Amino acid sequence: MKNISEIPASFKDTADIFIALGDEHRQLILLAFEKGEKLNIMQIASTTTLSRTAVTHHLKVLHRAGVLSSEKIGKEVFFWINGALVANALQQVLDYIRNET
Repeated sequence: MKNISEIPASFKDTADIFIALGDEHRQLILLAFEKGEKLNIMQIASTTTLSRTAVTHHLKVLHRAGVLSSEKIGKEVFFWINGALVANALQQVLDYIRNET
């Protein structure tokens, strides 16, 4: 058995991503995106029963974790999935499981 006192630095961002993805509402928000699509808050809110305020909160969590990227165009902020970052985090976990277990 390994003695682990803290999460390795390489897993820090991964932990944030898994925390962000651990909420069902945030998972549903991600499922609203089609491949390569950019959506604004109103478009995302229209796909769910959540209030705009709740959607905004969940978008902030996903954005802070790096799961979503964003760009302000005029008065609107558009979001899209940062697929490379999420795929990399999942790959790190898979590599660890394959190599260490």
